[in-house]
Amino acid sequence: MRSEFSNMVLLSDMVRRERSSCIPSSYVWPKNERPNLLEMESSDVSIPLIDLHEMDDHQHSLVVKAIGEACKSGGFFMVKNHGIPETVLSEMLRISKEYFKLPECERMKAYSDDPKKTMRLSTSCNVKTEKVASWRDYLRLHCYPLKDFIHQWPSHPHSFREIVGEYCKRVRELALKLLEAISESLGREKKYIEEALGKQGQHMAINYYPPCPQPDLTFGLPGHHDPNAITILLQDTVPGLQVLRNGKWLAVDPLPNTLIINIGNQIEVLSNGRYKSVLHRAIVNKDNERISVATFYCPSYDAVIEPARELVDEEHPSITKTFTYGEYYDQFWTLDLQFESCLDLFKV
Repeated sequence: MRSEFSNMVLLSDMVRRERSSCIPSSYVWPKNERPNLLEMESSDVSIPLIDLHEMDDHQHSLVVKAIGEACKSGGFFMVKNHGIPETVLSEMLRISKEYFKLPECERMKAYSDDPKKTMRLSTSCNVKTEKVASWRDYLRLHCYPLKDFIHQWPSHPHSFREIVGEYCKRVRELALKLLEAISESLGREKKYIEEALGKQGQHMAINYYPPCPQPDLTFGLPGHHDPNAITILLQDTVPGLQVLRNGKWLAVDPLPNTLIINIGNQIEVLSNGRYKSVLHRAIVNKDNERISVATFYCPSYDAVIEPARELVDEEHPSITKTFTYGEYYDQFWTLDLQFESCLDLFKV
């Protein structure tokens, strides 16, 4: 554990106070692990962009096929015409930015380094286990069932609960629509994945990445796999997300009114490895702050996770033993994010 956070100092407040040209040593990664910003795949190569409007007409099967191919080949894709109004997206980004501009004393009411809390403001990733810090503050919220958690959320800025709550409801609708398509692409019934997730859960991380004077020495988040089923990412206009593809890091630049979808470890298991959870990371830059909002759609804590029986045979044996999501999630938070995939601990 890094003692720098024992006095509950957030990165954003440290940056505003110190205005240093160098980052603290606790954020400096070993030379062989730093982001090499010069060795990235060209920006004209991107992840698939899928138009979801066509799911509601005679093109449904083609869209399902495209989603399946994206899940199989790279684990990441963008969606447009996803059904969430532009005003809902823009308001979500606006209120997120306003939250991180609140006075320190107001924001610190929500601070905790306990990953089991259902609402908490924190910094880096997991200050209890990590050896090197990441250049990020974040607000973590549980969102489903919404009525069980919304009263815990910050009451400031004005309308925070109303705006974020509306975004959460819309994103859940999209998540369920995507899970149906992914189930169909695997040759399963529409509700296969939704039912496999049990009562389900939905978490959100509102990420704030301040400008960084030495972005080549640190990460916003290091390379990692998502532990949940599916992640839906809303970005502002500042680039930062990178995805590992063919051994190189691919920059995924924001496109207006699109959302980024990626497969998490639970769908990798449910698909028996046909669809992969892919390493991704966030880098930072000198000049601009960045906001992103990640929604993690999850199994319920007691959901039993195992490959679909129809996807297991002699040529495709089960890739993992059976486990509950609670067992997996507890293990995930005991590890440093640098550990590539918690899923390795559950493989046969």
